[in-house]
Amino acid sequence: MRSVSRVAGVSINTVTKLLVDAGAACEAFHDKTVRNVAAKRVQCDEIWSFVGSKARNTSFAKKQSGEAGDVWTWTALDADTKLIVNWTVGDRSGAAAKMFMHGVAERLSGRTQITTDGHKAYLLAVDSAFGADVDYAMLDKIYGESPDRGPARRYSPALCIGAKKTVIEGRPDPDHISTSHVERQNLTMRMSMRRFTRLTNGFSKKVENHLDALALYFVYYNFCRIHKTLRVTPAMAAGITDELMDMSHIVRLIDQAEEAPKKRGPYKKKAA
Repeated sequence: MRSVSRVAGVSINTVTKLLVDAGAACEAFHDKTVRNVAAKRVQCDEIWSFVGSKARNTSFAKKQSGEAGDVWTWTALDADTKLIVNWTVGDRSGAAAKMFMHGVAERLSGRTQITTDGHKAYLLAVDSAFGADVDYAMLDKIYGESPDRGPARRYSPALCIGAKKTVIEGRPDPDHISTSHVERQNLTMRMSMRRFTRLTNGFSKKVENHLDALALYFVYYNFCRIHKTLRVTPAMAAGITDELMDMSHIVRLIDQAEEAPKKRGPYKKKAA
């Protein structure tokens, strides 16, 4: 954001206000538009980041207030159209999982197959949101020790040595019990947003700005970014819109969200 302010020659406060306005407009647009999605296969996952400071360097008071510390972004992806159906930002608790899954259920139409990782919070959350009207399975990946023994081992991902598929509800298709697409989308998030890049000082300093940046990213990803394989945007592939949006459309969303200026009454001189 400071780089943008220097390049554009404007105050950092101006850039921050634009981010806030864009985040609010994009969140409202997504909430209104992404409804009745006829997704057959939905994959869910969580991606870690932090605001202000990592949990181990954050005071108890700031952790409790949500002012700083670790934050998790829960994402639900339509495996066929690559549409981000829903996202939620919070901790990794059962309450956050329940809020996330109810948001997913509100945006889908018809029965769907859902795959999550082995995080236990999903069990009650999916049951609470869908009941028996879902085909749900967990994919629990098994990780082993990395063969690397040098300093690079610290920054290398753990070695996946297997995966266990567990059917929880309904009759999910075993061939589509997978979280590969949503995990790849998580990588896209890390590559596209500086706030998610590891080992940098580009992390969010305020949770509100983190939320606004995510809303802007997800609307751009769903409605503006053409998927290389699909050759259309995820929103177009899902049948939500037949229009290819660009950043000018997002600017118009910001303008439409602003209140019309109030009429100024005639000036009245105060009595002495």
